[in-house]
Amino acid sequence: MAQILETVMLVCFGFSWPMSVYKNAKAKSAKNMSVQFILLIMLGYVAGIGAKLCSHTINYVLAVYIINLLMVSANLVIYFINKKYDRLAEEKASADKK
Repeated sequence: MAQILETVMLVCFGFSWPMSVYKNAKAKSAKNMSVQFILLIMLGYVAGIGAKLCSHTINYVLAVYIINLLMVSANLVIYFINKKYDRLAEEKASADKK
C-alpha cells in the first residue's frame, strides 16, 4: 500500500512538470523561474532514487522517480535557454536606447 501511495504522490507531481516545461518554454523568459527551486526538487528526486537503491526496493516507483527527474532536468535546461533569451533581450534594449 505504501508503494501505491508513493506512486500516486509522484504521479501527481509528475503531471505538473510537463505543464511547467511547456509554460516555461513558451514564455521564453527565466524571470519567473527559480534555478534554486529546480535544483532543490532535483536533489529531492535524487534522494528518493538513492533511497530506493539503498533499500533494494527496485520497482515501478523507481521508474516514476527517474521520469520526474528527467522532466525537472528539462526545466533546468529551459531555464538556461530562457536566461540566454533574457540576456539577448536586455542587450537589444540597451542597443535601442543608444
